[in-house]
Amino acid sequence: MIQAYAKSDVGKVREQNQDSYYISEPLDEVQLFIIADGMGGYNGGEIASSLAVQSAKNYIENNFASSEKDKESIIQLVGSSLEYANMVVYEKSKENEELSEMGTTMDICLIYNNKAYIGHVGDSRVYRVRKEFIRKLTQDHSYVQKLVKDGTITQEEAQHHPQKNMLIKALGCNAFVEPDVMIKGFQKDDILLMTTDGLTNLVSKDHIFETIKTENLEQIPKKLVEQANNNGGYDNVTVIVIKNI
Repeated sequence: MIQAYAKSDVGKVREQNQDSYYISEPLDEVQLFIIADGMGGYNGGEIASSLAVQSAKNYIENNFASSEKDKESIIQLVGSSLEYANMVVYEKSKENEELSEMGTTMDICLIYNNKAYIGHVGDSRVYRVRKEFIRKLTQDHSYVQKLVKDGTITQEEAQHHPQKNMLIKALGCNAFVEPDVMIKGFQKDDILLMTTDGLTNLVSKDHIFETIKTENLEQIPKKLVEQANNNGGYDNVTVIVIKNI
């Protein structure tokens, strides 16, 4: 049985919320969770993220029943849903000059048979809490993360780097995108946290872990959003928490 809660907030500085998310009902055939953080002037970010979430959701729900339920097929399904959403957003950006710069991050978690099938593009994140450990499952597709990986800067320096928000991969910016897709175990009592960078830029991993360990599941998204806003709230913030109970 899966339990999930979410909260999305505009923050204290931005005028509009460009984040979008989707969480499935407990009895839905496909246990599906999606988060996206849009970017682009005018209404571009908001349109990109909501269009991407809707497109990926529809793609998975339309194709899940007919797919083989083995690991390879589900990995393929999640990857294809991101590629499809990318195409939809990219085509839309070409229709209207005001939307030409739009794009979005996206993370998808499809839960099936005690496994999380995760698709990822951009710098929104998925963490897993198991017993006394929190682990980041996704790698940011950002310029700064590349510098860390290359050994040019440290993880600490990355936290305050001026080009921290520069993405090297996003959804809807090019005709094709290559998403990261992975399978992770999702055992009883494991918790998955999906979040946009409005949280992770302002609240440390340790604080996130502490909140997850001390709060009721239902309260976790609300408390984390509050922490981000108390620390400046410079960005929209969206949090989804999912527990295998």
